[in-house]
Parts: sequence; structure tokens; C-alpha cells
Amino acid sequence: MKRSYIKGIVHSNTQIATNIYELKIKSGDGSLTYFQGSPGQFYMLKSWKLDPFLSRPLSICDISNNMLTFLYEVRGKGTKIISKLNTGNTLELLGPLGNGFNLNLEGNIAIVSGGIGIAPMIYLMKELNNNIDFYCGFRDEIYYIDEIKKESNNIYISTEDGSVGHKGFITELFMPEKYNVVLTCGPIPMMKRVVEMCRGKGTSVYVSMEGRMACGFGACLGCTIETTSGMKRVCKDGPVFLGEEVVFSD
Repeated sequence: MKRSYIKGIVHSNTQIATNIYELKIKSGDGSLTYFQGSPGQFYMLKSWKLDPFLSRPLSICDISNNMLTFLYEVRGKGTKIISKLNTGNTLELLGPLGNGFNLNLEGNIAIVSGGIGIAPMIYLMKELNNNIDFYCGFRDEIYYIDEIKKESNNIYISTEDGSVGHKGFITELFMPEKYNVVLTCGPIPMMKRVVEMCRGKGTSVYVSMEGRMACGFGACLGCTIETTSGMKRVCKDGPVFLGEEVVFSD
């Protein structure tokens, strides 16, 4: 899929939990088939002139009805500005970027997400069209559960404070021996643990990595991570990697 610069118009920008927002964007040229992208790919977004200098990478949460949906967490200056956008405001997008998930999967499949790592897994779940078990872990507030229930076979929820579902980490509920393939996105410690658990059971696992990005298409080398075959760029070679390929730091 060829990347391109796109003018987007904010359809809605809704806070759905503390510092968590759902942003829906429609194309600025009126096209009915404008937005493209596969689960796991992302766009670079910018709604400002000079400060901050860099665009912000956001994973595709969904594409439907000529609408591009992002789910994001306010973490710094860029996402704070994005959170203030109102219906009708415009922004610039570059994408789709990166390599997404393999959709030609068979057997029993599990998705394991942590926190805002849930964002790319919604579109993934919809596109796979399999009976999927969805494991989602949160610190306290839960969100997007209704969307998951529409598509998943079983849903397992954990919160660190025990307010909803299992009290603790989602990896405490996860059973890798039940699955042929596992797809995961979230905090590095969680993904590292998922990979370790899958390795012990001989289960294939794919991880969606996150990195600080400047360009989004591999030119600046700012988002490199260590892998078993050398340093690779999250934006260009990923964001999706085989779990056994990634060297997770201790």
C-alpha cells in the first residue's frame, strides 16, 4: 500500500476514559475510498505548524464507512494538542505506514493487549474473522469492551486494582497452550512475558512494538530496536515482529 499525505477532517474526538480518546477522521476530499491500511499499520498525525516539530504516530483502530478511527492516550505535548481538536478541525496525515499483522492465520487465536495497546487489536480482530479469545489488561478504568464483545469468542479482563475482572496482570489469566497463534500489543514487560509463555508451549506469537518516531518511514533510524538479526526499525521493518525475533531488555 502506497503511503500518501492526506488532509483529514475531525468527525469526533471523544474522551472515553482518563487521558484516553477516540478520534474519528473523515477524508478532506470527499472520496468514498480514501483511507487505506491493514491491522497493525499506523499514520503520522499533525495538527500544528511548528511546535512540536514532529508528527505523532497512531495505530489504526478501525477503518469503516469512510472513517478512520484512532484510539490514543494523552502522553505529551503532541497528543495533548490532538485531544483538543473539535469536530470540523483539520489535520495532516501520512500513511498508511509500517508492516501490519499476518491475516492468513489458522487454528485457535488469542489476542493479548495491555492498556492503550488495545488500539490496533480492534481492527485486527475484525479483519481476522476467526473465533478469537481476547485478553485485555488495564490499570483501572476499562474501555472499548463493548467493541470487543461484538467480535470475540471469549473475553478475559484484568485490572491492577481489581475494580473489574481479575485483580492483577492479564498474563495471569493467559493460557498459551490453548492457542496456535498469539498476537500481542501493550507494555514491554507484558509482551516479554507473553513471548516467554508462548515459547514454553511452542505457540507462535507476534508482537506489535512501539517506538519514538521522527519520520515514520525508516529514514531517520530513530526507532530502532534490537533483534536476533540485528537492529531493525519499528516504523519500517515493523511495527509487527515475530516475538522470538525481538530482544527484550531486562
